[in-house]
Amino acid sequence: MSEEKHIDTVNIDLGERSYPIYIGSGLLQSTDQNSASRLIEHLPGQQVLIVTNETVEPLYLQQISSQLGNRIVETVVLPDGEQHKNMEVLQQVFDSLLGAGFGRDCTVLALGGGVIGDMAGFAAASYQRGVEFLQLPTTLLAQVDSSVGGKTGVNHPMGKNMIGAFHQPAAVFIDIDMLSSLPDNELSAGLAEVIKYGFIRDADFFTWLEQNIEALRSRDPDALVTAIRRSCEIKAEMVAADETEQGVRALLNLGHTFGHAIESAQGYGNWLHGEAVSAGICMALDLSRRHDWLDDADVERGRLLLQRAGLPTAPPADMDEATFLKFMQRDKKVKQGQLRLILLKQIGNAFVSDDFDHGLLSATLNAF
Repeated sequence: MSEEKHIDTVNIDLGERSYPIYIGSGLLQSTDQNSASRLIEHLPGQQVLIVTNETVEPLYLQQISSQLGNRIVETVVLPDGEQHKNMEVLQQVFDSLLGAGFGRDCTVLALGGGVIGDMAGFAAASYQRGVEFLQLPTTLLAQVDSSVGGKTGVNHPMGKNMIGAFHQPAAVFIDIDMLSSLPDNELSAGLAEVIKYGFIRDADFFTWLEQNIEALRSRDPDALVTAIRRSCEIKAEMVAADETEQGVRALLNLGHTFGHAIESAQGYGNWLHGEAVSAGICMALDLSRRHDWLDDADVERGRLLLQRAGLPTAPPADMDEATFLKFMQRDKKVKQGQLRLILLKQIGNAFVSDDFDHGLLSATLNAF
């Protein structure tokens, strides 16, 4: 069986800026010529900057570098962790691009998790007003969420992802073999985003996840490919319909307004993004139930699946209502001072609401 038969492709339809997401096992093996040619196909020039971090570098840097042929390859290795996703660390990427004398036909290659993808993408969006970049995500969360859709950026002490740009990659390469090196808590954090897709868009997928969550946690290859492909299909559909998040794409932020508040208040890196999103989803479920939009059975199904995925179902005990509201008001979905939240009518049916009962929001925040 040829390598090509193991590769699934999901396309992001954005006209001239459309691009493929390749999903498979052994997709980026350095010994495979198809992998190398597929990667090189998306490099328009001879200059490549690989952006990675201290954890990923010893695992995969040589494997990827060896596939780039006679390209001029430079590497910048950043510290690992959400706490380093800031303008000061980002400067190292610009220093590397300028120090190497790279031009507008260079490509920035993001090799790492969501932090690396967001920072490398933002650097690519900004350097000489925009150069190409590729996403090679190494975590489940990055593979199903942050590597797809063109959101790039860095954090600010007063808010997560508040400085950034939309800049679509030329391609995304998802090799599930890279998940073998992922710690269990990082895998669970990625499952939060996978489960999110079932909540907002696909009740049948949610049911499939209930039936296969143990297989996913044990890293069964077939289950992983199915979950990643369906997650990417849902995100591709929503990004194509609403690239810059003016409408339906906002649904992808289920649990994120609460979750970003947790990350900001606790200090970046103390809670993994997926962990914070999981707790945030449970809070959104609770608020939806208080409005009688969601029934008790669906709330319990959601909470139980997140728990079975190894995720927290409540925020840190030291966060009070005032702390939540302070950070939630800095959310990017706030318009004209009005907080907007992603809530549910049933599993598979999410909506954006700015007319929820603030008294019930207060009750949810205090209940947790």
